[in-house]
Amino acid sequence: MSDQIIEQLVKLRGIETSYVDAWGNPAQVVPESKSKLLRALGYPVDDAEQLAQRYEEDVLNYWQKVMPVVKVVRVASEYPLEIRVPIELANKAFTWKLKTEQGEEFKGQITPVDGELIEAHAINDIEYQAYIVNLNLELPIGYHTLSISVKGGRKVLAETRYIVAPKAAYIQPQIANGKKVWGPSVQLYCLRTETNWGIGDFSDLQVLVKNIAERGGDFVGLNPIHSLYPANPEAASPYSPSSRRWLNIVYIDVEAINEFAESDAAALVASAAFQNRLEQLRSSEWVDYTGVTEAKLEALKLVFKQFQTIQKGRTKRANAFRTFIKEGGESLQAQATYDALQAHLYDSIGNAWGWPAWPDEYKEYHLPAVAEWVKANQEAVDFYLWLQWIADEQLAAVDAVAKESGMAMGLYRDLAVGVSEGSVEIWANGDLYSLDASVGAPPDILGPLGQKWGLPPMDPAVLEEQQYQPMVDLFRSNMRSCGSLRIDHAMALLRLWLVPVEDSADKGAYLYYPIQDLLGILALESHRNQCLIIGEDLGTVPDGIFEVLQENGVHSYRIFFFEQAEDGGFISPAHYPEQAMSAVTTHDMPTLRGFWHCDDLALGRELGIYPDEEVLQSLYQDRHENKQKLLDTLHGHQSIPDYISRDVNWVGMDKGLNYGIQVHMAKGSCNLLSVQLEDWMEMDKPVNVPGTSSEYPNWRRKLTWNLSDLFNNHDVQHLMYSLTDARNKASK
Repeated sequence: MSDQIIEQLVKLRGIETSYVDAWGNPAQVVPESKSKLLRALGYPVDDAEQLAQRYEEDVLNYWQKVMPVVKVVRVASEYPLEIRVPIELANKAFTWKLKTEQGEEFKGQITPVDGELIEAHAINDIEYQAYIVNLNLELPIGYHTLSISVKGGRKVLAETRYIVAPKAAYIQPQIANGKKVWGPSVQLYCLRTETNWGIGDFSDLQVLVKNIAERGGDFVGLNPIHSLYPANPEAASPYSPSSRRWLNIVYIDVEAINEFAESDAAALVASAAFQNRLEQLRSSEWVDYTGVTEAKLEALKLVFKQFQTIQKGRTKRANAFRTFIKEGGESLQAQATYDALQAHLYDSIGNAWGWPAWPDEYKEYHLPAVAEWVKANQEAVDFYLWLQWIADEQLAAVDAVAKESGMAMGLYRDLAVGVSEGSVEIWANGDLYSLDASVGAPPDILGPLGQKWGLPPMDPAVLEEQQYQPMVDLFRSNMRSCGSLRIDHAMALLRLWLVPVEDSADKGAYLYYPIQDLLGILALESHRNQCLIIGEDLGTVPDGIFEVLQENGVHSYRIFFFEQAEDGGFISPAHYPEQAMSAVTTHDMPTLRGFWHCDDLALGRELGIYPDEEVLQSLYQDRHENKQKLLDTLHGHQSIPDYISRDVNWVGMDKGLNYGIQVHMAKGSCNLLSVQLEDWMEMDKPVNVPGTSSEYPNWRRKLTWNLSDLFNNHDVQHLMYSLTDARNKASK
């Protein structure tokens, strides 16, 4: 009986028991993983009686909801009302009322049996039926409220959040009309300048945006700039954030803050000792996150003291800060409280890496002890509120520069797939997350054991109960101060590979999410924020998803090295889909020089990623063959100089081959082309080695040149103008 209930629950909760693996073969989920994942979703799988009772409760709860708590629809000539009733009420008249977000009201009456019967189910000899009744309305896009009651009755039986979304995501007019654009994708922390504090900052980003725009680029892409852990700076992965709604305050340019010059921080920073400290941070090959964060926080606290002298007044900046706090709501308060409390706990108890390591009375944001601590330490919390405001203000200034420079798209931001276990998002809304499972990836060719990323997944049932508000907030906040949003691992909109925390990654299963609902919300927010959407759809992608994303206006992702035909040859970028971003490499891949010289494979052997020598040698052989096919493609399109041999055995990576590949991509059909500054500088070291943590200093490697040197370099200047010329010729 228990096994039967488990199978029914697995189906009910959208856990896929079979899938197609990376080799194209059918694969089955390990049987014990089903019960473990149900346990992670809160089911008492070790007690057959309780499990059966819980299943019955879930089914009854579904059918006793007269309407779903949230409904996402697309703009149309008529709109569906979904109603579930016992069969004896199917002929009864109901009154409905819809109030739009804009305040307009619509009313009417329906009888369930006049609609389409879509489902039926018997519970305790009572048959329930679900109907779709179409309402002939003209509705604006937005977040509306639909309620229903028995005709003649005053009591509202049910209320649903009725979300009306556009058919597809927003695309900037220039791009929609055929303009082909290019820009660099960068890791902000990698940028070097003569003036930053050992890490790229928002002022550096302004410089980069302005220079790219002057040479014909239309965007600058960023890795995630989500908030991390100021009290734990070495937790530096942008893809394991504390909150995806707020910003990483380490990117603040302290000296660009309005109040800096009048504060005691100015004297501190001007001192010989502090300048020596900054010089050491700048000259380091790797980002010293602890050193940078400590230096910035020391100075920022002094600037904040200066700001406090005007904070209580009615000045323009004081009012702007108050407005920011009000609009940020509970999420912002939780972020600031978390950061302030974590700093306090590091001082008092030692390793306070995340809320799971905190004293019990502080392990959840809404606990009384947390409120008491905030009351006693309001100034510390205010400091972190202020830091988020300053970061938001400086990012907005970059966005303004992009717009003033005439960029067609401007900044594009990157939305990570999840948050780390000790994050403020989980601390403030723990019910939404399944802490006994981790997001990851199933086994594939380069990772035969699969991957576990240490990111607890959202529970799709709880997400629906919360009327998708966490996703609304997430999309909206990440579309702030930019022209495009890249969705990392866009398959998360459809499904996530979940692994029980105690198991290896191959013992996982896919958990499905309501992709059409999430794409609808994404499209709605993209129009409201005039933000183009890019979906990173690499890896194991089920059939039909590319078409679904295209229909919803989401730009696909095309990586040059991955676009191979059945015969192994490389597909011409001219044959890539238009509604896509093409790229030569990404932050998870080797640089061009690293790829060509197989540095990534040598590093992988050194780090223990490829313990099987036979597998490694096959990868070397595949790389050699692929390089020859790349040469064939490049020479065939006259994209590289004639002096480069057609025989791969005689070809090393040089500037002619490097830059030729980039211009070759610029001739392609994709709307967007992303390039890497590392390749302009002919660097070899990667910024990230997937599958490693402490084995390699991920997310710390800086660029080898200062930005000023980059934009004064004749060869780089010529490359940028060549990219612009090639993109213009590729435009309609």
